[in-house]
Amino acid sequence: MRALMVTILTLMLGLSGITAAAAASTSSSIPDYAKWGIIAVKETQTKYNVDILDYKHIGRSSLSANQSREQFKLWVRAKDGKQFDVYVNVDFNPNTQQLKKVQFAESDRH
Repeated sequence: MRALMVTILTLMLGLSGITAAAAASTSSSIPDYAKWGIIAVKETQTKYNVDILDYKHIGRSSLSANQSREQFKLWVRAKDGKQFDVYVNVDFNPNTQQLKKVQFAESDRH
């Protein structure tokens, strides 16, 4: 009976370790730029009144000690069916995570 209890306890502890490891890997798999990508998508939808077809993170650049930029390319479709690209720059303070500005540039889809 004691051996059975030890076995069950060992299995329970092992499973709880696996669950904790899975939870930790899930939370760390969210990219740093995700917050700014959500802002880029929402601001683009608001400005252009479009459907987002696809999304690409281009990269992050440091503009100064207090300002960084995340760049995104969004493929969009207007209500009239026209498809085009919108390049979105999201500037923010990397220390405070405060949004500074959002800039847009349109391009025909090629």
